[in-house]
This record gives sequence, structure tokens and C-alpha cells, in this order.
Amino acid sequence: MSDELIGLIPAAGKGTRLGLPFPKELFPVIGPKGPVPAIRFALELLRDSGVSHTCIVISPAKAQLLSYLGDGAMLDSHLSYVIQGDREADSASTSPGLAHALHSAYQLTKGKTVCFAMADTIIVPGDMFRPMATMLREHDCDIVFGLFEVEDPTKFGMVDISSDGTVRRVDDKPKQTDLTLAWGCLCWSPRFTEHLRTCIRTGVADFASVLNTAIEGGLKAMGHHSEGALYFDLGTPDEVWRAQQWYHRRATEDALGK
Repeated sequence: MSDELIGLIPAAGKGTRLGLPFPKELFPVIGPKGPVPAIRFALELLRDSGVSHTCIVISPAKAQLLSYLGDGAMLDSHLSYVIQGDREADSASTSPGLAHALHSAYQLTKGKTVCFAMADTIIVPGDMFRPMATMLREHDCDIVFGLFEVEDPTKFGMVDISSDGTVRRVDDKPKQTDLTLAWGCLCWSPRFTEHLRTCIRTGVADFASVLNTAIEGGLKAMGHHSEGALYFDLGTPDEVWRAQQWYHRRATEDALGK
């Protein structure tokens, strides 16, 4: 496994669920010290996990995002950008465009350990990729899933995991399930990057299928779940409201030294 880490954040989506007139990645989460654009949480997660270089996949319509982030100096990070071209969405996919977006960064991610987070999420703890990268290295894994308890499994990629931490399968947005843990971020090896490339070239565009065929093909996958871990998906108004309440409470407690 490569010891060189690179962050990967797909941010090419249109964000139609929120109906915003600007990139959803810039949606402000308000705290006592003012607004924080959503994408800063993912970038700070990567930075605080020891990832100094992050690739952001954008569309040609994301000029505002590029203008705001620049080279990453304000976050003490190095940022690179890749443009994802237009493509027809796969109507059979529950994550249309995601696999293609991740593969768009191939020239930057090949041969490296990839830490992948979504641009419109908040994850706690804020250095979660550190133990995930350690697990990837020490267990010679190909994929480590960052796992979180969720209330509504129908909105998430649910993970079937054995007692020893081995991931057996991903069930994406199931209508019914007994699974309780969803994945919210991933850390993967160069072998999975090559598997993703093969899938895209052979027409496998659904990301859950990419993950499952990797596991079925012999790539080793494990899950990392820490007590008290939190995951907020800022893609819907109700999740934005839930995250807003949590962030304001946490920021207030930090200010009071609790």
C-alpha cells in the first residue's frame, strides 16, 4: 500500500435538492462566529487527518467554488482541481455520476492512498481518516469504510459487516433492511483505484456496484466505527437543520470551554 495520501472530494453535482442559486458546497452553516461554507468541513477533516493535498472534482459551472477556495492556502492545504465533463446519468444508479467523478481524478490519485469525503457532509471526529489510513496499512486492506449509525437507512449506503470488521457487502439505499451502519467516507488503496478504472471502462457506473464487485473480486474491505461518531449529509433541508443545531451547540460549548 502506498504511504502517500491524497484527499478526494467530488463537487461537480448540481445540488438540485436544495434549490440553491449557488454551489451547494458553499451553503453556509451558521455558528456563533459566523457562517462556515459546507465544503470547509470536509477540507478541514482531511487536513486534520494529515492529508496535505486534496483533489476536488468540479464541473465547469463551479467557478464560484474555485474562486472561494483558490489554492487552499487559507486552509493550510494544497488543492488541485479536475473538471468532470458532462455525461448521461445512469437511471439504474442510486449514485449517478459519483463513480465517474471519482475516476476523473485518476491521473492524480493513481498509486496513492485515497481519502474520499463528500463535499456537503460533516463528520465527527474531525481526524477520522487517521485511524482509517492506519487500518488500511496495518491490515493490508484495499478499502476501509468510515461507518456511522443512521436513523433512516433508506437514504444511505448500508454496510453488512462481520464481527471481525470485514465488510461483506454494501446495500445502497435499501427499502427495507436490518443493517444499522452506513458508510460516510472511504479510504482506499491503489488496487481499488485500478478496480474503479476498470469498472468505468467496462460500463459499471453505479458506485455501490463498484464497491461490491471489488469485494466479490477479492479486494479486502473493512469497516471503522468509533463510539460517538456523527455524520451529517447537507443535501436536504432537514439534514441542514439538524447539522445547524449541532454545530451551533458545539461551537457554543467550545466558546464556553466545556
